[in-house]
Amino acid sequence: MTVRVSRTFEFAAPVDTVWEFIADPGKRAGAISVVDSFDVDGRDATWEVALPIPVVRSTVTVETEETAREPPRNVQFVGTSKVFRVRGEHTVEETADGCRLVNEFVVDGRIPGVERFFQKNFDQELSNLEAALRRDLGLAA
Repeated sequence: MTVRVSRTFEFAAPVDTVWEFIADPGKRAGAISVVDSFDVDGRDATWEVALPIPVVRSTVTVETEETAREPPRNVQFVGTSKVFRVRGEHTVEETADGCRLVNEFVVDGRIPGVERFFQKNFDQELSNLEAALRRDLGLAA
């Protein structure tokens, strides 16, 4: 089973300011609650992810690689591990009042329970991303 999720945020902020946050793999990783730690190497990152599912007893190493970048509009990445594969895309669009950030993710689980976890928790993880970005921008949540 594959989990797909898309969510859009609106910000009273310039495109370039939102881009600075969303194009930074460390800032993106830092906003995800199940990422225990991460190391950034340029535009790529290694995440140590703690999934609270029975078959995963330790953190899972996820190697993320940026696959596309069109500043200041679009960044895409792929993360791979023994447990799941995730594809993410963030697109920043200018609006009359600032900008909107369109977030799309696809997770393919490789062991039982992974898709169920992400299906149940993706909305909260995206809320965490939005809150981190609002804090970074100095905007109210």
